[in-house]
Amino acid sequence: MTDYAKILDAIRFNADGLVPAIAQQEGSGEVLMMAWMNRDAVVETLSTGRVCYWSRSRGGLWRKGETSGQVQRLKEFRIDCDGDTLLLVVDQDGVACHTGRRSCFYRTARDGELVTVLDVLRSPESLYGGKNDTQT
Repeated sequence: MTDYAKILDAIRFNADGLVPAIAQQEGSGEVLMMAWMNRDAVVETLSTGRVCYWSRSRGGLWRKGETSGQVQRLKEFRIDCDGDTLLLVVDQDGVACHTGRRSCFYRTARDGELVTVLDVLRSPESLYGGKNDTQT
């Protein structure tokens, strides 16, 4: 098993033991989502190549796509200059957002209004079988 101590030492986890992680689509550069990772999520992601986050609402590890099938495969694991934010370059299966959109960043501010700029590609019901699951 690989020792990830040097990588973990480079990451500045917050007081809750978490670090923000931004998922970006390989090739297109599309920003898909932001979630949190703890040490265990980092190690699992690096060791398996399948992205794993820490779910604050569930209080446990959240393997992206475990409910919806919309898996993220890690292509690159980057740490910013301060060590306090991660950039995960991924290959995303299907949609990244629990709303059924490709990206969680589907709204924009225009002329003082919030405008939806990405359409729903998959109904949340088809992703979660009718469950109200807010994390894919």
